[in-house]
Amino acid sequence: MKNCFYFFLIIAFLGGVAIAEAQQPTKIPRIGYLVISSLSGSASRAEAFRQGLRELGYIEGKNIVIEWRSAEGKQERGPALAEELVRLKVDVLVTGGEEATRPAKDATKTIPIVMAQDGDPVGNGHVVSLARPGGNITGLSSLGAELNGKRLELLKEIVPKLSHVAVFHTSSERGNARGLNDTDLAAGVLGIKLQYVDILSRKDIVRGFRDAVTRKADGIIMSVGGPILNSYGTEIRDLAVKHRLPAIYRRPNDPAAGGLMSYSANSDDLFRRAAIYVDKILKGAKPAELPVEQPMKFEFVINLKAAKQIGLTIPQSVLYRADKVIK
Repeated sequence: MKNCFYFFLIIAFLGGVAIAEAQQPTKIPRIGYLVISSLSGSASRAEAFRQGLRELGYIEGKNIVIEWRSAEGKQERGPALAEELVRLKVDVLVTGGEEATRPAKDATKTIPIVMAQDGDPVGNGHVVSLARPGGNITGLSSLGAELNGKRLELLKEIVPKLSHVAVFHTSSERGNARGLNDTDLAAGVLGIKLQYVDILSRKDIVRGFRDAVTRKADGIIMSVGGPILNSYGTEIRDLAVKHRLPAIYRRPNDPAAGGLMSYSANSDDLFRRAAIYVDKILKGAKPAELPVEQPMKFEFVINLKAAKQIGLTIPQSVLYRADKVIK
């Protein structure tokens, strides 16, 4: 009888433990999302990231929490925002571009970081290699300046007599040399002379356009990125129109804001796919062992209004190939 009593006591105890464990609240993953541009200006990317999460069964506010942080175009705010997300002990940090990844990397060596896009992850020093990142950072490459060769080809197609192109770049950007090398190779094949213009500050922008006009450039590749393009993009686009120079940019939002055209990886698709990395990491995968992916979709955008402003007619054959035509 006594043994039966102890038996039922043990059963009751184990049952109580099981009930208590069942009543324990499930930990909801917390994601830190950091961009330097404004959230409103990159709304489609944020929504693409949400969509990627939804496709994997994550619903914001229900079984996942996202801490949204934006520097509103002020790069100097990046480090403080990254440190704030680290203090919140987020499970994963998602960064929108090299300018956001760098302060995130400086803020933590332990929290996994997923790059939603990065022009040159190896050249920027964020990963050891694309195949084996080797640290707490992984994600997606956007190829950035490596697409300059294709941009030069497109510029040649809309300006058949193109012979002299000014390449606006920023020498202080990591990975810049690799992009310029790709541009050189394409120029050699197309028989185009290149004029490199180093843009390090606002004063270099006006000087650069003046030099391009003086040396009779008939086109521009805008390989400038980061804080300079974020801060002075409007001025750059206006000067291109003023000097009637056809320019091709590295971001699709430049034609949307008045630039002539752009060719780049589809950023919305990159942000959607970043959710796949988040899911894998939340399920135990280590960033060091998750290969960095290359873009799968590219986007060619043309602004016909901008073309009209500089008296340029875009060949119909080129318009047919555009992913988006702004009228």
